[in-house]
Amino acid sequence: MLIDLSHPIGTGMPVFPGDPEVTVRPSAELERDGFEVARLELGSHSGTHVDAPAHSIAGGRTIDQVALDEIVGEAAVLQLPGLAPREVITVERLAPLLDAGLGGARIVLLATGWDAHWGEAAYFEHPTLGTDACGALIEAGMHVLGMDTLNPDPSDGGELEVHQLVLGSDRLIIENLRGMTGLPSRVRFAGVPLRIDAGDGSPIRAYADAQ
Repeated sequence: MLIDLSHPIGTGMPVFPGDPEVTVRPSAELERDGFEVARLELGSHSGTHVDAPAHSIAGGRTIDQVALDEIVGEAAVLQLPGLAPREVITVERLAPLLDAGLGGARIVLLATGWDAHWGEAAYFEHPTLGTDACGALIEAGMHVLGMDTLNPDPSDGGELEVHQLVLGSDRLIIENLRGMTGLPSRVRFAGVPLRIDAGDGSPIRAYADAQ
């Protein structure tokens, strides 16, 4: 069974503070032009998206240099229910979930359930990932970090320490996933970006095969 993990892209959707607002409007219309074409105005990090290293690392790989087999494969889903606003996920919180390791999975999905606040002010008060916990995930073999929040770091303009750890080691971050709280601990995951020339990131259509 395939489960869609992406938020729809639409006018007025939530964006990271300061990012371009999203607008979807007609450019051509069936009755007038004989066909439909929509004009999309959005940032490269709109909605469910992947950050390439170039997003915050000078000289980092761009999105068109990311291989498909990096973002398609076995994923470990770590359930983290009951987190408070702005709570930091510590290595101690992750330890019981990592006791058995990642089983060779290079994609790690942190299911906080914060996607339930999509479209609300509370969405911006999301939990974050501590640098110690991020380091433990990298040590366990994580190559792609996926979260159902706006950001693994605080979204208040502070330091992007998790971005530096993950992207700085030539790994990838996926943000604004949804619907992960019902997933089993192991899924087949795909989150394929647009092939934007020299891009720093891209919206994706993410899904999990939960068979």
